[in-house]
Amino acid sequence: MIENFLHEFHLPLQNPVLVFAVILLIILLSPIILRMLKVPGIVGLILSGVVIGPFGFNIIENNSAVNLFSTIGLLYIMFIAGLELDLSEFRLHRNRSLVFGLYTFILPLAIGFPVCYSVLGYDFYASLLIASMFSTHTLVAYPIVSRMGVSKNQAVAITVGGTILTDTAVLLLLAFIMSAEKGSIEPGFWIQMLISAVIFSVILFWVVPRITAWFFKKMESEKYSHYIYVLAIVFLAAFLAEIAGVEPIIGAFVSGLVLNRFIPHSSVLMNRIEFIGSSLFIPFFLISVGMLVDVSVILQGPQALIIAAILTTVAIAGKWLAALATRYSFGYSHAQQQLIFGLSSSHAAATIAVILVGFQNGIIDENILNGTIILILFSCIIASVVTERASKRILQETDNTAKNEQQSVDSSEKILLPIANLANMEKLLDFGIFIKNKLNSQPITIFSVVPNDAEAELNLRKARERLQGFAQHISAAESKVDIVATIDHNASAGIIRTAKESLASIILLGWPQTAGLIEKVIGNKLESVIYNIDKTVFICHFSKPLINHKRIIIAVPPFAELEQGFTLWIKKMIQLSNEIGTSIGFYTTAATRKMIEENRQIKLIARKSFFIEFTSWDSILLLSNDITQDDILVLVSARKGSISYLSALDHLPSKIEKQFEHFSRIIIFPQQHHVEYVNDRYKDIDAEPLLRGVETLNRLGKGVGSFFKKAE
Repeated sequence: MIENFLHEFHLPLQNPVLVFAVILLIILLSPIILRMLKVPGIVGLILSGVVIGPFGFNIIENNSAVNLFSTIGLLYIMFIAGLELDLSEFRLHRNRSLVFGLYTFILPLAIGFPVCYSVLGYDFYASLLIASMFSTHTLVAYPIVSRMGVSKNQAVAITVGGTILTDTAVLLLLAFIMSAEKGSIEPGFWIQMLISAVIFSVILFWVVPRITAWFFKKMESEKYSHYIYVLAIVFLAAFLAEIAGVEPIIGAFVSGLVLNRFIPHSSVLMNRIEFIGSSLFIPFFLISVGMLVDVSVILQGPQALIIAAILTTVAIAGKWLAALATRYSFGYSHAQQQLIFGLSSSHAAATIAVILVGFQNGIIDENILNGTIILILFSCIIASVVTERASKRILQETDNTAKNEQQSVDSSEKILLPIANLANMEKLLDFGIFIKNKLNSQPITIFSVVPNDAEAELNLRKARERLQGFAQHISAAESKVDIVATIDHNASAGIIRTAKESLASIILLGWPQTAGLIEKVIGNKLESVIYNIDKTVFICHFSKPLINHKRIIIAVPPFAELEQGFTLWIKKMIQLSNEIGTSIGFYTTAATRKMIEENRQIKLIARKSFFIEFTSWDSILLLSNDITQDDILVLVSARKGSISYLSALDHLPSKIEKQFEHFSRIIIFPQQHHVEYVNDRYKDIDAEPLLRGVETLNRLGKGVGSFFKKAE
């Protein structure tokens, strides 16, 4: 028995359970230990791979399981890079990404080729292959910028865009070198690659988005299947890229771009993707990079060390010059230059691919192979340290005054979400998560009102249990949530009282159901809520998942810019547009458009926006000619007595429900300076006796019903 126990610990470890346990312990402990030494956690994972790898203490060998998880981690890094890329920022600066891609491809190649050809003495094609390796880079340090919250910086956007350009160029150059080494450059090879690339693009950019929209709509309640679907698309794209003749990392990155608009950054699905990748797959890849490093190379004599030193120096110098050229071309700060350099200086995936292909085909020798492994180790360490320092500097250089103003404006933001109609409630919860200010620590409050009757206590417990399920949905997106169940005479009175007690600034309401007889007599309860709360109110109905919409169309009445809550609701709609990846259009007057464009607190550059002059406010339903079922129609209304109030907007929910029955729609009542308002139909009536009467009728009805049940 003891022999069997000891056999399990023979090196390298063969028991897959034990191997997995060791790797998990490394993933857990190495970042914690090295953080105490102020060393980036990524460096700890790479050094851990050196120690446990076949060239270290040979604790774990490079078997098929390790290679599988390593491949998944690499593809995951590229996928998340594409997923987190701010496409609007990328489109806005795509020319800069192209310029950086040219810099980071040409400069290392221009420096590396003469060094390899003249100094190291390799032939033309070997020198060209080695120099092309200098141009590649892997986003090993990307998890650092993602963790530190600077992934939206323009420097990151152009670096990620440049990565895909330079790696694609290097891989095409590799295909050219291999074809030339065989003695001829066959035109058929390039034609085949072009056809494959076209088919790949059609599948990824045309077929996959349509399937994704259909799948997320049909499987809306199956949240876990969303993650499985996303993984399937990532690996399918990687496989198709390989079939097309390029590296799988290209396919993984493109899949991130394709799924970008379907996975909002604040969504539950995005949280799951980042959590699993950051805790398992990506660390596995970083450990596997360290396992490739052969420490014994240092002991093989001065030639190996000299070649390794030259390769490392040239590679780092080329990437530093590319970052410097980018800085002066576009006027970036020193910290942004360092961030670009840190992200683009690490060599791993594509570098290994290029060198291994060259070594296996006899173009380069073992010295270059071993020197490249040393280059990978040092470049990943340098990239991690530089990226972390640059990220901290960028955070420090952020305009503190502007940040403080932003926080002072939004620090009091508190979202209140009454739960009444359970249908489509998850969409309303998602809406609340998407528009919540990410800098605000205030939780979203979801609550339910139960009638004050004999069964109030029992209904209160049931309501709290029901709210727990909705709270889990919000918590899964890493948003704070409070649940409140309260007793009141009716729902509207409970909403009004809770909104005032909790100091709520935004109220999210579901679309009102058909009014009953009592409501028709004493007045609409929705109106009661709106006119007794002077905060911003959103009344929402979503016919399909938010990510399946293509535009947000907002009708803004004249003088809406003079309302107190004008800036708030526009910022929330732009934030929603950014989250779900849609354009945003304003139907409004010229004066309101000017105010929107000149307001410094509103940044419309985040997404494509457009303006259409609209003056037919007496015929608001004419908007139906311009709206499709892929749009979210937003109508900005106003309370009576406010400056932007129009009589045509009275009873707006009931007016537009028939015309836009199958459309997603939002009605906004902006925050305004308090205006005393009482519904004309019952301004001389005290509502309290009526409420008591209704309560009495309810009790009588229940008593009569129970009497007949007993009689039966």
